[in-house]
Amino acid sequence: MPETTAAALHEIVERFHGAMLKKSADDLADLYAVDARHEFPFLFPGLPACFNGREEIRAGYGAMWGATPVEPETIRDVVIHEAAEAGTVVVEQTVVGALAPTGRPVTVPGILVIRVRDGLIVHTRDYMDGLGVAKATDRLPDLVAALGGQPAAPARSPVTAP
Repeated sequence: MPETTAAALHEIVERFHGAMLKKSADDLADLYAVDARHEFPFLFPGLPACFNGREEIRAGYGAMWGATPVEPETIRDVVIHEAAEAGTVVVEQTVVGALAPTGRPVTVPGILVIRVRDGLIVHTRDYMDGLGVAKATDRLPDLVAALGGQPAAPARSPVTAP
């Protein structure tokens, strides 16, 4: 199995970002191995914990990007850290865009941990700011409902004995 070079990893990250900016599930899925896994470790109501396999990634991102009112415009603050494990990178990033149709700005920070083998992504852990997305898209009430109903009661002061 040939070693994945740093240049190849950077190219995959650039193509990943290009797919995000175009909201192209096909371009994204084409970066993945047939049996790849894309995980969402942080709670994000409405999203599954993971997509298994290239075609599930394609379908899942197609549905997700087709339903979101967020139109990404740029990805900034990109820092790529090469991990000790060969073929693995950690990508810090901030997706900046606008909420359609209002044009209200949206900023979503996140981290991707991407493992590549033989030129294809085999595993991604996608840590995006779900709370920030819910706030930016006016879906905080939906988030609260998905978490079990009513918003939490305000914190009370501790009671002390006389």
